[in-house]
Amino acid sequence: MAENRALPERHRILIVDDHPIVREGLDALISMHKDLEVCGHASSIQEALDLVETTNPRVAIVDLSLTDGSGISLISELKSRNSPVRTLVSSMHDETMYAERSLQAGALGYVNKQEASSRIIEAIHCVLDGKVYLSERMAERVLRRMVGTGAKVESGSVDALSNRELEVFELLGNGFSSNEIAEKMHLSVKTIQTYRQRIKQKLLARNSTELIRLASTWVVQGG
Repeated sequence: MAENRALPERHRILIVDDHPIVREGLDALISMHKDLEVCGHASSIQEALDLVETTNPRVAIVDLSLTDGSGISLISELKSRNSPVRTLVSSMHDETMYAERSLQAGALGYVNKQEASSRIIEAIHCVLDGKVYLSERMAERVLRRMVGTGAKVESGSVDALSNRELEVFELLGNGFSSNEIAEKMHLSVKTIQTYRQRIKQKLLARNSTELIRLASTWVVQGG
């Protein structure tokens, strides 16, 4: 009689990204590994929250730009719900701007999409082990800030913006109007105008035209 052998545990992975091609690429890459399986795809915060409840993933790979808001908002919401799912950010945005914000929101790692094909599996296993995954450069930056030797936020720097302000700033740079941003973020136009005013003050922009120019330049340069 053949000996019964227990199959190795397969860790369930949820992919949250607003680009179908990226989701399919990650799915194909992850599915090559016998200890991992993709349990679902989502393109929005709400889809992701629903799938977390129904598929019980161990890890969610989260992009920062989703169809209905920021991936950081999703990570924060999962944390506030005490969800056991561990989150790993995979984004095209510069990690020096977003990695620390992602960790503060509750993520356990950050991988730049340009390096995702070579690093994503290593990052997933690291997060599964409950460890934080960052590039060496970013890990050094975070440690320096923790011990008080990192660079301070300069006046007029985008680093001074809150997560919500940064989300509005990015949408402005992508050509969205205040009305469109309000609809996308499920906020009132008045609230968006308040955010715009705060952003202008923090970035030392003299008027709305200069604010839009700064936002557009920032987006073109990759954040």
